Order: sequence, then structure tokens, then C-alpha cells
Amino acid sequence: MSQVSEGVRARVRAAAKDECGYCRSLQKYVLGVLEIEHIIPKAAGGSDDEENLWLACRLCNSYKGVQTHAKDPVTNRNVKLFNPRQQNWSAHFAWTNEGIRISGLTATGRATVLALKLNNYYAVTVRQAWVSAGWHPPTDKV
Repeated sequence: MSQVSEGVRARVRAAAKDECGYCRSLQKYVLGVLEIEHIIPKAAGGSDDEENLWLACRLCNSYKGVQTHAKDPVTNRNVKLFNPRQQNWSAHFAWTNEGIRISGLTATGRATVLALKLNNYYAVTVRQAWVSAGWHPPTDKV
């Protein structure tokens, strides 16, 4: 069990603006609390230090698991997964299909889209509903 204090949890949640660092799902739209995730998983040598923590939805966190790297389907190289604390989302990803799907723009983005299954059936279905309601995609730059 993680030994992350409530104060650190609150600061991470505020820094992440109540948004999954990977698929950008907002807390107010998802069922369940966004999770404090370890960018470098503890099983891979990561720590509970605030600099190694961010918010992730249950799906993204589950698919990420202990992965830190994944294969880019274009270059066939193993690359680091996207780090939402240190990297800019819009430099690595773009919304396609009017905000329903996420496209990787870089090796890191493409590898992360596949490894975290950012366009899985459930995510795409929910995003379609959010787009229809006018809630998605996020308009601010991250």
C-alpha cells in the first residue's frame, strides 16, 4: 500500500487539475475517483515522492501497470511512456474524430496510445457521449 500523505495527494490532484494525465478524462465526468499513479511504478524502482506522482483514471492506470517503456509502431523502437508531470500533452498527442480518439504525434505518444489502450472501446464510447453533450474534448492546452 502506498504511503502517500493526504497533503501530497491534494497537491497532485490540484496540479493535475482533476484530470487524467493520459486520456485527459475529467474527474467530474468519470465514475470513480481518479487515482494517484506512480509515473515510474514502485515495482520498477519508483518512489512515493511527489515528483513521481500524477492523476490517472482507473483504465489508464490499469493498462499502464508496471510499464515504463513501450514499442513505437512506426520506428519499432522501445521508448519511454509519456510523463504527464514533465511533458506537454499536446506535443505528443492530438484529438481526432472530433475529440473521440487520441492520436500519437511522436514516438512517445504513439507508444503510449498503444500501451495504455487510450482508444479502447469503453473510452471511445464514453468520449462519443461527452462530445455529443458538448463536454469534450478539453479545450485548454496541457
